[in-house]
Formats: sequence, C-alpha cells, structure tokens
Amino acid sequence: MADFMVFLRRFIAEPGRVGSVIPSSRYLCERMLSHVNWASTDVILELGPGTGAFTQTIYQKINPGTDYVLVERDSQFRSILQSRFPDLPVREEATRLGQYLEELELGKADVIISGLPFANFPQELRTAILDEVQKVLKPGGLFITFQYSLQLQAELQARFSLVETDFTLLNIPPAFIYTCRNGQSEKDRHGA
Repeated sequence: MADFMVFLRRFIAEPGRVGSVIPSSRYLCERMLSHVNWASTDVILELGPGTGAFTQTIYQKINPGTDYVLVERDSQFRSILQSRFPDLPVREEATRLGQYLEELELGKADVIISGLPFANFPQELRTAILDEVQKVLKPGGLFITFQYSLQLQAELQARFSLVETDFTLLNIPPAFIYTCRNGQSEKDRHGA
C-alpha cells in the first residue's frame, strides 16, 4: 500500500514522467523477464525502476558477480531504491548510460529492462534514450520494455534486428511487452 501511495503522489506531481498510478504487477514482471538468460548476463541496467517492483525479482535472479545498475530520475524513487537495495548503484539519467558504465568500469550491457513511459516523453527525449540504449547494449543483447499502447512499436522495429511483442491483461493498466534484440555491430557485420 505504501508503494501505491508513493506512485499516486508522484504521478499527480509529474504525470509526464511517471507512467502509472500504481507499480507494475508481478505477472508483468515475470513475463518481461522470461527471455533473459541469467547464466550469461554479466551487466544489467534497469531504467525507471520506480519503487523497485521489478528490481526485487531481478535482484533474486541474477548470478553473484553480475553487475546491476538502476537508473531512476525521480529523487523520491531514488531514495526508496537506495534504502531497499543499498549495494546497487543508482544513477539519474537514462541519456547518460554510457557515462555511467564507464564510471563504474563496466562493459556493455547484456540486458536493459525499462519501465520508462516512452509515450509520455517528447520525441527528442525518447530518441536520445533509445540512442543511448543501442550504444551501450552488446550485440545480441536484450532491451525489454513495456508500454500501455503500440505507439513505440514502429520505432523499435526500425532500431532493433528483432522485436517480439506480447500483451498481458494482468496488469493495471494492461500492457504491451517489447523484447528487442540488438543487431550485430558494424565491425561484426564486416568481419573486422
């Protein structure tokens, strides 16, 4: 109930940045994470974790030694995350993923999970975040996000080599799940 109240207050305060009045369901979380190969995941980023609805599940699934970084812009959500997951680095801006990975001396990400409400963002911000996601994601890496409409589908299909779309009614509101696989790099394509 406490997380619901925090989400509701943050949604009312900043509806353009907080995508829902309640945290995501466990069912949505499990569906989103079903494609992740935890055994081969060394670096994982979570964008827009909110109060940590997905974070707890991811935290329990990762292998010891997996680097896991949370990126949350809202200062109240960041405070909650830092108290609940004190050993995880928490950063602020999804447009600075490369900088954060470099500062933490990590390689590219194997998996990026996103709860960001892309439909609420201006196109310029949406483009900047997705450019950054593509820049830091390993070839063959997964970008997994959910949205409440199909508005993002064409943009994701133009960017990623494979985009699978799923839908679940077991979330409020019901959600579309996009599982995107990053294509090969230029170097890989040309055999260099």
